Amino acid sequence: MKNIIFIAPPAAGKGTQSNLVAEKYHIPHISTGDILREVMKEDSEIGEYVLETITGGGLVKDEIMYTLIEKRLGEEDCKNGYILDGFPRNVEQAEKYDEILARLHQELGYVIVLEIDEKTLARRITGRRICEDCNAVYNINVESETPEVESICDLCGGKLYQRSDDNLEAFQNRYQVYLEKTKPLLDYYEKEGKVFRVDGSQSIEVIFKKITEILEEAI
Repeated sequence: MKNIIFIAPPAAGKGTQSNLVAEKYHIPHISTGDILREVMKEDSEIGEYVLETITGGGLVKDEIMYTLIEKRLGEEDCKNGYILDGFPRNVEQAEKYDEILARLHQELGYVIVLEIDEKTLARRITGRRICEDCNAVYNINVESETPEVESICDLCGGKLYQRSDDNLEAFQNRYQVYLEKTKPLLDYYEKEGKVFRVDGSQSIEVIFKKITEILEEAI
């Protein structure tokens, strides 16, 4: 069983690595956002609540979120493991996650941390460009990730744009929030002996190789 939590600062490549791991091991990549979007489609009391809350700009109550996560992790496709994305974000949620795992008779598994310095992250954030047609991602500050023609997608010829929150001020705010919330969370999981740190400044291929080595090594 490969139950995995990825913890990483913004722009560290968590999404890319999650997708690669999910594909290699044939396990679902589950994000809290995906769970909420699926529930919103349901013709049920909880579905209506989530829809009204999200569309109104509010936050879904923690207890509701815990129930939804437990339900999703109890489904058949999670029996051989899963990647949980966006949860837990703090120690209180980690404690609730432990309770969920106990009820599902599952183990914590692996907490993989992508470590990368603030300066490198800032360059990644401010240089990120996205295709408005196929959503391919490029980075004008990283030589290996620049498009062949400036502002044009290599794959489909679509126009590249910069997200409104991909600026230095927004990044610094998000990074500080990450540091404040993540250190206590990592301290919590360090006690379990399940934290595995990977240098996130390396290439996608090297990072993925290191992650697979961690997952395939007997603990």
